[in-house]
Amino acid sequence: MGGFTFKNFTFMLLVVLILWCSNMEISNARRVSKHWRRSRSVSTSLLNKKGKNHVSNNRNGKGSKSKQKPPALPPATAPPSPESTVFDVLDFGAKGDGSTDDTKAFQAAWSAACKIEASVINVPAQYEFLVGPISFSGPYCQHNIIFQLDGTIIAPTSAGPWGKGLLQWLEFTKLVGLTIRGSGIIDGNGVVWWQSSYDDDPLDDQSKIIVPFNHTNAKTPPLPIRSSLSGKMPSIKPTALRFYGSFNVTVTGITIRNSQQCHLKFDNCVGVLVYNFSVSSPGDSPNTDGIHLQNSKDVLIRSSTLACGDDCVSIQTGCTNVYIHNVNCGPGHGISIGGLGKDNTKACVSNITIRDVVMHNTMNGVRIKTWQGGSGSVQGVQFSNIQVSEVQLPIVIDQFYCDHKSSCKNQTSGVWLSGINYENIRGTYTVKPVHLACSDNTPCTDVTLTNIQLKPQQEGYHMYDPFCWQTFGQLYSPTIPPLDCLQIGKPSNNQPQGDDDTC
Repeated sequence: MGGFTFKNFTFMLLVVLILWCSNMEISNARRVSKHWRRSRSVSTSLLNKKGKNHVSNNRNGKGSKSKQKPPALPPATAPPSPESTVFDVLDFGAKGDGSTDDTKAFQAAWSAACKIEASVINVPAQYEFLVGPISFSGPYCQHNIIFQLDGTIIAPTSAGPWGKGLLQWLEFTKLVGLTIRGSGIIDGNGVVWWQSSYDDDPLDDQSKIIVPFNHTNAKTPPLPIRSSLSGKMPSIKPTALRFYGSFNVTVTGITIRNSQQCHLKFDNCVGVLVYNFSVSSPGDSPNTDGIHLQNSKDVLIRSSTLACGDDCVSIQTGCTNVYIHNVNCGPGHGISIGGLGKDNTKACVSNITIRDVVMHNTMNGVRIKTWQGGSGSVQGVQFSNIQVSEVQLPIVIDQFYCDHKSSCKNQTSGVWLSGINYENIRGTYTVKPVHLACSDNTPCTDVTLTNIQLKPQQEGYHMYDPFCWQTFGQLYSPTIPPLDCLQIGKPSNNQPQGDDDTC
């Protein structure tokens, strides 16, 4: 003990401190290493999962799909390959000879396609399929089904398949994302219906104010002779192609001709696209509207040719956000909003744009027609860049519409019209350039006209001057002919009469 000095004690204390610090660093290093290994393991696991998902997403993409070959025998749980999702009606027993009834084959093909998302029903070219009344129904069908129509579908000409009468021939109901496309034809064989029930058809009231120069009523042009196969057809005539209660539907490329009544109808639909579409029926075929819209919104119709015996496009109650452009119309009765308010009903139409339209040899150009006694409103309508040629009545508002063979009863209430704009409407007319007949109790308000240039086509018919009644608005440029009958400004009561008139 005598040899232990303070110097030795200090040295030993220093050694103990060094050893203690060393042990602390090793312990911390072990903990950090353990944490790093755990973090790396978790990150690697997440990366692996992300990588698997990324590969799966790429397989669903268009780029990788074209590079990968589908397996010859895919597992039952695997998504179907593009080839396996095509259902050809010929594979379900359709003959396509124009005389065999192929209705059941079409129904079977639909039943199969309905179960697979984005499947395709193929109606091949160079075949003619006789199909009776049929409904391609949801709502339990998968989305985005494609009806590829390259052949021809024809309607029966005998009365048997129609029973006592049906409202539609080919119907698609409660579907999402359906597309009808192709270069094919839907032929309604309408002549057997037109001749059978012509006397029962309502008349377009506009014909009452089209009087030839000698004041004699023009005779109805003769219709084709009824087919000997038809017999007496039901008095109720069907629409050729109807969509009901559907979302995001598209019709493109096809032609509908000789429809029994209306060619193409959308009822209670949201999101409608029609383009590169054709309608072809004689100008004297009764009540054969080209496209009929009812209770539908967010509608786009463009780049189409419509020739028929009634309105090229008919916009009925419940329609909003409708945009129509680059359409050829004629023969026919023009593009119409209405008739609205029939049988004292309420009608609501708003936000309608019709522009860049060519009309030739039509009864009307752009028209709004409402019945006396109705309620509701038409607001926010734009007609612009309309070229008319040999059109009897290019600009029409008729709030005294009546398609009865006898006169209609006078009533005080009417559908309220406001915010109707006409811009850049030019061309030739054969009877009267402008006819604006508004309700006595609910005058038309905010009617504007800009750059209207309408000239008579010929002197063979009596040319009427522009006519206005209870029409209030503004002229933003001189018109040809002068429109002195428009009342500038607003009426003393320029609001809807009550709750029934608001929408």
